[in-house]
Amino acid sequence: MKISVDGVEYEVAEGRTILQALDDVGVLMNGVDIPHYCWHPKLSIDGSCRLCQVEVEGVPKLQIACNTPVAEGMKIHTQSERVQSAREGVMELLLLNHPLDCPICDQAGECKLQDYAFEYGQQHARTQEPRRAAKKRVDLGPTIVFDQERCILCRRCVRFCREVPGTGELSVFSRGDRSVIETFPGQPLANDYSMNVADICPVGALTTKDFRFKIRVWFLEDVPGVCTGCANGCNVYLGVANNRVYRYVPRRNDAVNQTWLCDPGRLSYKRIGADDRIDHAALQNADGIPVAVPLEEAIAAAAERIRNVVATKGAGAVGLLVSPHATNEDLFVARRFLDAIGSTQAGFAVVRGRGDDLLIKEEKAPNASGARALGFEDAAGLLSRTRGGAVEALVVMGHDVLAAPYAESRDALERVDTLVLLDTHRSPLESIAHVVVPVRHAAEKEGTLTNFAGRVQRVQPAVEPPFEALSEGEALWQIAQALGLPGFDDPYDVRAVSKALAQSVPAFAGLDLDSVPPDGAPLAGAGD
Repeated sequence: MKISVDGVEYEVAEGRTILQALDDVGVLMNGVDIPHYCWHPKLSIDGSCRLCQVEVEGVPKLQIACNTPVAEGMKIHTQSERVQSAREGVMELLLLNHPLDCPICDQAGECKLQDYAFEYGQQHARTQEPRRAAKKRVDLGPTIVFDQERCILCRRCVRFCREVPGTGELSVFSRGDRSVIETFPGQPLANDYSMNVADICPVGALTTKDFRFKIRVWFLEDVPGVCTGCANGCNVYLGVANNRVYRYVPRRNDAVNQTWLCDPGRLSYKRIGADDRIDHAALQNADGIPVAVPLEEAIAAAAERIRNVVATKGAGAVGLLVSPHATNEDLFVARRFLDAIGSTQAGFAVVRGRGDDLLIKEEKAPNASGARALGFEDAAGLLSRTRGGAVEALVVMGHDVLAAPYAESRDALERVDTLVLLDTHRSPLESIAHVVVPVRHAAEKEGTLTNFAGRVQRVQPAVEPPFEALSEGEALWQIAQALGLPGFDDPYDVRAVSKALAQSVPAFAGLDLDSVPPDGAPLAGAGD
């Protein structure tokens, strides 16, 4: 059906409210400004804040856009004098008891109350009565702090806890002007998605303990990326300043995570700049102790050791244990590396843990599906052959192989003649590796990842590691060049690799770096 908003015609779906219809076509607050507090695209309709009032021709009273269904030929006005006057009145009422503490509020800079007061409110307050006293710095649970005096009772947080995780820890208590948000007695806000209430709070009432008073948000650059905590591949913005990631916040993608993010995934940003990052290349000395060396020396040593194994044991004695944390481009280079050597010894290990029916997946890596799509199988077979002596040189990406169900893998890895480790973080594998090469986290490189549903999504560098490090693909490329393998003559170029992947692997057709849209696209045959 067709509706008209401020003289502009839009084709919208039947059975939707005005806000839903405008959100569907991508113009809400992006060409058609209808301010709102209580409405959220992924929560039930509340209709309590009254800020979204609009004028509908033929209807005598103003209507709330969040709960008014669209109709064929409906003509809507969002900027008339009646609408602007109503918005001023609503904003004045909402600010009656709100403290004037913007300079010290952690929400300043991304506060909708602040924004709407400036855009739609009155310039001066008319009240003289003192503001209602309420609680400050209420500890709601392990992740959230609540400043009750700032709350405007939009009830987004209440509906979220009831409708998304289904835990219902929050509710409105008391009545009238004494109404407040609180947790039920003895029930802290402690579900796996609790920190989302800070994202959807339009004011500074709910803030996360992790980010509270860390940095002013106007210093942050929001870089689009993908959470690497599990196989769901939730879309995020990485808040970056001074070459440091300060937080993850959800980035809307209705095909992946809607507008939500689990708490463990949200906090996984800390792994990017963690103290246990491998920050230098190393070679094992005669006493079996890793000694720091320049990166070029480690690459040359890895190539020489692999060359010796090929010369004495044959190409089939070289194996590659890839990582489901590496990008599709890294894994494609790994496949080409093995093909050029002439070996089929390959596999990947993925850590498994607790999952749920919402976002958290059991596979705790972002690209296990990409590894499978590129022909890599579970590491059990490769480890068995290594334990039996068929593999003498093994290039290992990451250290997931140390986790269950590969608990006995260390014995197999200790017996090989050559172990080349490409990893981001320290682990016991460092102590047995003959060569260690530091590699980049997904937030430090360009590439694509494939989530559990086969959706290919792009990542890009948000920060640079403060030490010399390569992507897994570039490290293998340089080792291949040192070995003189065919097909690796040109300098490493991730875009060229991505195009080659899309051209040579049918599942990735049309999914090179320059073709993947911002919200990702499914592998061929994976569906949408």
